[in-house]
Amino acid sequence: MGQITLKDITKSFDDTQVIPPLNLDIKDGEFVVFVGPSGCGKSTLLRLIAGLEDVSSGDIVIDGNDATHAAPSERGLAMVFQSYALYPHMSVRKNIAFPLKMAGLDKDKIDEKVSGAAEVLNLTDYLERRPGQLSGGQRQRVAIGRAIVREPAAFLFDEPLSNLDAALRVNMRSEIIDLHHQLKTTMVYVTHDQVEAMTMADKIVVLNAGVIEQVGSPLELYHSPKSRFVAGFIGSPKMNFIPGTANNDAAFEIGVRPEHLLVVTEGGEFRGKVASAEHLGSDTFVRVDVPGVGEVNARVNGDIDVNYGDEVGLQINGPVYRFDEDGLAI
Repeated sequence: MGQITLKDITKSFDDTQVIPPLNLDIKDGEFVVFVGPSGCGKSTLLRLIAGLEDVSSGDIVIDGNDATHAAPSERGLAMVFQSYALYPHMSVRKNIAFPLKMAGLDKDKIDEKVSGAAEVLNLTDYLERRPGQLSGGQRQRVAIGRAIVREPAAFLFDEPLSNLDAALRVNMRSEIIDLHHQLKTTMVYVTHDQVEAMTMADKIVVLNAGVIEQVGSPLELYHSPKSRFVAGFIGSPKMNFIPGTANNDAAFEIGVRPEHLLVVTEGGEFRGKVASAEHLGSDTFVRVDVPGVGEVNARVNGDIDVNYGDEVGLQINGPVYRFDEDGLAI
């Protein structure tokens, strides 16, 4: 079991409230990602669940039990941090076994659990190595292995891939997704990277200044954002925002995703000059400086022949999102 319920929880540091009253249900077995810009409260929220920070008010319920004031060790959760926090003088085997040894398990049971975790994480051949002899991705797997052997009700990941290079991040994303399918255990994952959120989550929680802007599946947030903030945060490249008056629209502002724009030589809703064209192979990102609007980004076919300074038109070829003066979808 790994059901987590947050009921009207708040968190304040001195006189500053960083988490206003917040409610959230995380179902058993879900992969939930907290996403948002730096300072939005996502790591603080995770630490409240873990018990590493005390709530100022409200309740945390884990598998039906009130865990609001329970010690971290009593919550049945395992946390994986951004830093690997491995013991450099210990072998991989001893690092993974450490929490079990501290819990007083017998040697045979420890060996069984360590071997099982190592097999799941493809670490069997590295058990006698020390952390300094491993790559960054392997060290992160050791940290995850140390969490797995505890058989927690839920795993809590605090930006675990941010120290890895781009290629390793992609590989580790896939490995964590596979791990979730194998273990079928609740996972709560914090990241500022919306691509990680979109590719990994069953459910995304978008946070803004401690407030939940929207909760939903990746495609729900992509297709039906409830606010300008969510619309601008989910999707890569980011959504274009254009004054409604520029398109004779009654909305205060309209939003068009780059992939829903065509670059044309004649006509188009907007015209301007190409400020840059990034040819990436299958895609080309074209940045167009539109008078009275500013820069508008389009994501188009990789074979398009446009160059800096060309005059082009932008034709809308997909949904148009409308927002009022308060940034709410209309």
